[in-house]
Amino acid sequence: MRTVRDATLQVARDLGLTTWFGNPGSTEIPLLADLPDGIRYLLALHENAAVGMAAGQAIATGRPALVSLHAAAGLGNAVNALVSARVNRAPLVVLIGQQDRRHIAFEPFLTGRLAGLAGDYPVAVHLPLRAQDVPGAVARAYHEALTWSGPALVIVPMDDWSAVMDETQIAAPAVCRYATGVTAADVAPFALLLDGARLPVLVVGAGAADRAAWDALVQLAGRLNCPVWQEPFTGRAGFPQDHHRFAGFLPAGRAALRDTLAGHDAVLVVGAGVLRQYHYEPGPLFAAGTAVAVITADPAEAHRSPARLALIASPAAACALLARAVTPHGSGSVPPRDRPAGGRLPRDRRQPGGAPGGGLRSADVLAALASRIDPDTIVVEECPSSRELLQETLPARDPLGYLGAPGGNLGSALPEAIGLRLADPARPVLAVLGDGSALYGVQALWSAAHYGVGVLFIVLANARYAVMDQLASGKGKHPGRDSPKCTWPAWPTASAARRSASRPWRRWRKYSTGSSRRCAPAASRCWWKRTSAPMGSRGDDRPCRAGGR
Repeated sequence: MRTVRDATLQVARDLGLTTWFGNPGSTEIPLLADLPDGIRYLLALHENAAVGMAAGQAIATGRPALVSLHAAAGLGNAVNALVSARVNRAPLVVLIGQQDRRHIAFEPFLTGRLAGLAGDYPVAVHLPLRAQDVPGAVARAYHEALTWSGPALVIVPMDDWSAVMDETQIAAPAVCRYATGVTAADVAPFALLLDGARLPVLVVGAGAADRAAWDALVQLAGRLNCPVWQEPFTGRAGFPQDHHRFAGFLPAGRAALRDTLAGHDAVLVVGAGVLRQYHYEPGPLFAAGTAVAVITADPAEAHRSPARLALIASPAAACALLARAVTPHGSGSVPPRDRPAGGRLPRDRRQPGGAPGGGLRSADVLAALASRIDPDTIVVEECPSSRELLQETLPARDPLGYLGAPGGNLGSALPEAIGLRLADPARPVLAVLGDGSALYGVQALWSAAHYGVGVLFIVLANARYAVMDQLASGKGKHPGRDSPKCTWPAWPTASAARRSASRPWRRWRKYSTGSSRRCAPAASRCWWKRTSAPMGSRGDDRPCRAGGR
C-alpha cells in the first residue's frame, strides 16, 4: 500500500532532491528510517551546519537542496543559517518534523509553534491540511525556493508519513519553466538614459553572479567604455575582478559613495538594489543630477531602489540586449589599477615579509594564498576584520569564485564551504575565517572530516573582537574590549580535523598540500597578538605571531 512517505520520496527523486542534509530527531524517524537506495543522507552535528552545507550545495548547483530539521529546537537552531541562505540567494527545501497530528492539540512534548519561528526569511511556509497534501507541498516548496531564491519550509507531523496515499493529485507542476526573454522595448529607456550620459558607470551585485551575466556585462562595459564597481557588502562577484575595467568595491557610507562616483552622471546598477549601506549618514546616495537605473531579477530589490528606471528581468538577458542597443562611447573613465590584469598583486606586495620579530600580518597570509591557489578556487570568506584586504588580494575570476556573508551573521561560511566542495569535488575550496566566525560553525568540521570533503580552512585567530575594536574606536570601551576570546581551538574538535590543524603556512606550495577530496579537512591557525596598532587600522597593519604545532 502506497504511503505519503512513498509519494514524497518519489517527488524528491523526480525533482533531483537525492542528497539530504540534517541533524535528525524523533519526529523525523518515520521519514528517515530505512531510506531507499538513491537517497543519500549527510549527517551534521548541529542544524546550523546542516543548513549551511545544504546552502553551499544549492549555490554551487543552482538547484534547490533538501535539509531536514527536528521540531522547534532544530528550526530554532537553524534560523541563523536560514537567514544566510535567504541573503545569499540559496534555494532550499526544508522539511521540519512536528509532533503527531492525532494529539497535537494537547501540545505534547516536542510540539512546536513553527510557522513563524523563522520570521519573514523563508520564501514560503507550508502546513499541509492533510497528510496526503505533503507530497504536493514539497513539490511547491521546490518551485518556490527556485523562483524566490531562498528557503521554503514544509512542516510535517510525524504520523503523516505512514498515512495511506489516496488518489489525490500532486498540487504542483512536474516541471516549471522560467522565461528569461527581454524585448528591445524593455531596454530602450535604459539605452536612452545611457546614451545621454557623458560618463556612465556600472555597479554590479550578487544577482549578476553567473557566466551569462558576466559575459553580457563585459560587453556592455566595453560599449560604454566605463568602469565597473561591485556593490557594498556583497555575497557574490557580479563581474570578473581581474578585468581591467573592474574598479573595486564601493564604500557603504553615503558621503564616501558620492565621492567615489563623483563625475559620473548616470549609474546603472545590475543584480542588486540601490545601494546597500551600513551606518546611517545624512544626505543623498548620489550627487545631484545623477540618473540612476537598476536591472535585477529580484522584485524586492527593484521596488525599494531610489531610481529613475527599474527593470525586473534576467540581468544576463537584459544586459546582453542593452549592450547591442547602446551607442558606443568614445571616451570614458576607467581608473588606474594597482594590480595587473590577472589579479596578481605587484611582487613587492605578494612576498610574505612578516612583521618585525618574525610575526605574520594578515596581508602575509593572504598574499601567500594568492600566490598558491588555483584560478578556479572558490574562496569562502567570513573574516570581517580582514574582508577588505581579502577582496583586494584574492579577486574572483569566476562567478562562483567568491562567497561572502552579506547578511552580517556569522557561522555559515564553514558549512557552506563543505557543501560547495560536496557539490563539485574536483574544484578547490578555500575558506578564510575569523576565529569568532569559526567558533560559530565549528560543529561542521565533524561532517567535513567524516565525509572526507577536503576543504582548506584558514582560521585567522586574533583572539579578540577586532571588528568591535575598529567600530568602537573613539567612542569608548565596548563590552568585549577586555575579555579576549579563547585561543582557537582551546577544546577538542573532531579528531581527524584537529590532527590536520595548524600546519605551518610556509610548508604550503599548492592547494593539494593541505587538502584533497579523499582526506579530512586541513586547517591552519594564524595566531595574532594584540599590538599597539591604532584601533580602526586595517588588518594588514597588525603584526601577528606565526602559529603551528
